[in-house]
Amino acid sequence: MLDRRDLEPVFFAPFVSSVMRVEPAWIDYNGHLNMAYYNVLFDRAVDEAFALLGIGPDYLKTRNCSFFTAEVHVRYLRELHAADPVRVTVQLLDCDAKRLHFFEQLFHAVEGWVSATSEDIALHVDMQNKKTAPFPPDVMARLEQMKASHANLPRPEAAGRRIEMRRS
Repeated sequence: MLDRRDLEPVFFAPFVSSVMRVEPAWIDYNGHLNMAYYNVLFDRAVDEAFALLGIGPDYLKTRNCSFFTAEVHVRYLRELHAADPVRVTVQLLDCDAKRLHFFEQLFHAVEGWVSATSEDIALHVDMQNKKTAPFPPDVMARLEQMKASHANLPRPEAAGRRIEMRRS
């Protein structure tokens, strides 16, 4: 009998999170989702993608490695309100021996419009010494599989944008 742990993950392009809901406590005095909680939704989606890659919470327990966020660029495009259902896509743009570069889009799960995007650089960290460390070969192999699958997607137009005030 085949053990589920022996199965290779399937890397759909892009990764699509489970449906999440905007919690009422996250609504600010303007009546919409507070900016901090967009990051919570993005982070929860990354946790799901990392679990598929075998680098989720169990990875910390079994290998004493984890991830630290080095840089994030969030764009807020459209308001979300209490109880709105959302999904997040995660596209792996690049990776090297110690870093991941990915792009996320937060969608209204029913109406389909994009509410926000997040572009991230994450560092692979050895938790014993709190320094960046190379990925183990098995993890790097899975990352390369996901990267190859996601390479067929168009690069998001907003990826690599810098923040600036445009003058007319």
